[in-house]
Amino acid sequence: MTPAADTVIDPGPILLIEDTPALQMVYRSVLAAAGYKVVTASTFADGLARFLDTNPMVVLLDLVLPDGDGLDLMQEMLRLSPDVRVVVITANGSITRAVEAMRAGAHEFLVKPFDEQRFLGAVENAAARAQRTDPAAHGPFLGSSPAMGRIHAKIASAARSMATVFITGESGTGKELCANAVHDLSGRASGPFIALNCGAIPQDLLESEVFGHVKGSFTGAIADKPGAAQAADGGTLFLDEICEMAPALQTKLLRFLQTSMVQPVGAVRPRKVSVRIVCATNRDPLEEVRRGRFREDLYYRLYVVPIHMPPLRDRGEDVIEIAEAALKRFAAEEQRHFDGFAPEVKSLFRQHPWPGNVRQLLNVIRNVVVLHESGTISLGMLPEMVSDGGTQYNAPIEVAPPSGDPHLDGLIGRTLSEIEQIVIEATIAQHGGSIPKAARVLDVSPSTIYRKRETWTKP
Repeated sequence: MTPAADTVIDPGPILLIEDTPALQMVYRSVLAAAGYKVVTASTFADGLARFLDTNPMVVLLDLVLPDGDGLDLMQEMLRLSPDVRVVVITANGSITRAVEAMRAGAHEFLVKPFDEQRFLGAVENAAARAQRTDPAAHGPFLGSSPAMGRIHAKIASAARSMATVFITGESGTGKELCANAVHDLSGRASGPFIALNCGAIPQDLLESEVFGHVKGSFTGAIADKPGAAQAADGGTLFLDEICEMAPALQTKLLRFLQTSMVQPVGAVRPRKVSVRIVCATNRDPLEEVRRGRFREDLYYRLYVVPIHMPPLRDRGEDVIEIAEAALKRFAAEEQRHFDGFAPEVKSLFRQHPWPGNVRQLLNVIRNVVVLHESGTISLGMLPEMVSDGGTQYNAPIEVAPPSGDPHLDGLIGRTLSEIEQIVIEATIAQHGGSIPKAARVLDVSPSTIYRKRETWTKP
């Protein structure tokens, strides 16, 4: 199951279709700085031509194009390549169009204006999902540490059964790749592997995404749509961020697990499917049960074979092995030559906390390869988020001052909703722009913060 040492995740070229030159330039610049290769188009016709030429796995698509409807273009791309991940971009005040696109098969939507972290987060999520069908792309499974040896053994044992697998671990540790490995080694490997991120989909759409819907069941349901559970018939359904699922849908999921019957929204009769369930969370699921946010009966139904993905900081020399493999791969892609890492860089890598785990390490190596031509990688070539020892990721949260303190002057007189916005935005900034980290501190789901921020941008 361990791939060759030079295999790491790479989504390939990203197709960006945006007709506003200034925005296209900004989006392209942000993507390039993050290490992505970008192909651009400005019209419906040019976008379709570039899509056919490059066969991208991820597309960023503005829904308003000068020579056609972006939604029609998305549907044509999905018809030609069902596995493509389309992130649609729409103007403020056009949420209805975004919801329509999600129901038609979009992976995610962004409402202008959005910040860089939200933008890159959506692209990263789409790229990770697009990579799931590549068995050789298990970058986080590189490494020969005892911790990963135990993971390999547990995956091999779990794959042989039909038992539900519950994967836990910090963000960036490779939970979806673990789920994919369980599927690839199982008797269902020839069937579909369907991944669904419960935290990335608005709650009012999630039931339709899981169980499907019939035409006319709600506004915008212009055609029958099978859900993820039906699409995974004969294979594996991976429910990522399972603890973000709303209580009402948890009840329906429990019923599905008990009966194996799928009933789309608006359907009169259910149909039976054969699906193996694998789920994951970066939270403590038992703590979520104790807090009343996750059903206890559903927890015990799902938590049959637990697999905990270890953080990179606990994997010893794996960090060097993964870094060297990533350097070799990325350098080949960029047609550059590097002589490896200086001893002090390896030492830093071993000591660094890596809050973003393997995903963060890969981004660091990509950054170095893109911004430098050749040579031995030294400390001065590393981005600040690593060379400063990770302090950006571990800044302490300031405790609110007591009543009467002058620091409260900016809050007194404001409405509760204004104070909420100030606190949420400050917490996000405190955690380097990471909404998932801010959500954990604020004890809410990431989707809640995304929805609130979208309402704040409305006129």
